[in-house]
Amino acid sequence: MSHETIALHDLASLGQRTLVKLGVEVQAAAETCAALMAAERAGIPSHGFARLPYYLDQLVSGKLNAHARPSVSQRGAVVNVDADSGLAFPAVQRGLDRGIALAQEFGIVSVAVSHSHHFGMAGYYAEQAARQGLLCLAFSNGPAAMAPWGGNAPLYGTNPVAFASPREQGEPLVIDLSLSEVARGKIMLASQRKEAIPLGWAIDRQGNPTQDADAALAGCMAPAGGAKGAALALMVELLTAGLTGSHFGFQASSFFSAEGEPPHIAQLLLLLNPAFFSAGYLQHSELLFRAMLEQPGVRLPGERRQALARQHGETLELPATLLEQLRLRAG
Repeated sequence: MSHETIALHDLASLGQRTLVKLGVEVQAAAETCAALMAAERAGIPSHGFARLPYYLDQLVSGKLNAHARPSVSQRGAVVNVDADSGLAFPAVQRGLDRGIALAQEFGIVSVAVSHSHHFGMAGYYAEQAARQGLLCLAFSNGPAAMAPWGGNAPLYGTNPVAFASPREQGEPLVIDLSLSEVARGKIMLASQRKEAIPLGWAIDRQGNPTQDADAALAGCMAPAGGAKGAALALMVELLTAGLTGSHFGFQASSFFSAEGEPPHIAQLLLLLNPAFFSAGYLQHSELLFRAMLEQPGVRLPGERRQALARQHGETLELPATLLEQLRLRAG
């Protein structure tokens, strides 16, 4: 597959034009492209601009509300955001911005987003909070891709979980993982490229391990850690869709198809201000980080992605076919 080098500002402008052309507000388009850009720079193209054509198709079909106006309400230390069946990125960003401010007052704040859609790289939001001195847990459910342990029909999404913590100096600690063995987006990319996937990533409809990406997409993702991963996926379903009255994974339509009703999945972000718990969190946590780094070969979670982001400079390499498609759609 041939690639083309593009300047970051040109890529952001291109992506925003495709969205605005379909009726998305300028700010919402910018927030969406900023999240996609962060994924590209972190070396996670499965959550980057490869997703944009799917969003565009769904904006055209009406599965995504191009004219969505996310609404934010607050009750105590709980911020509720209704994404209005639109792109998740602006809805989550508005809730996070409100939540970060409130965490300075209340110490613990939750941000719950309903009627939502795919929100990209979960760590993108957790890291923003950590850069403001807060600890953050971020959860999302998604369309069914994993079976409950012992079952053979998908009920849960791959349900990403992220955690970020500020550090005394330097970049935040960021943990970002899917509760499936790999993110479903990686199998989507393998399918598009006609590439095989490693054994252990997924099973086919008959419950057999498969290296065929298309068979994997028609079957089930394998949970990370077996029964433990499946149990955690259930936990995320309840913390997101359960609390907000949104669709559970088995009720949600696909992120990758323009047909059907909106997926209406949910996100939950928990923000904790360490100053409300004890003095000296930053200094105390460094004791653990230093002990970890004293062991040869150990690195802190998030370091590789942060290093990749710094190395990218002012350009990115994307598939030429993807850029050609986006240029045609931008007009």
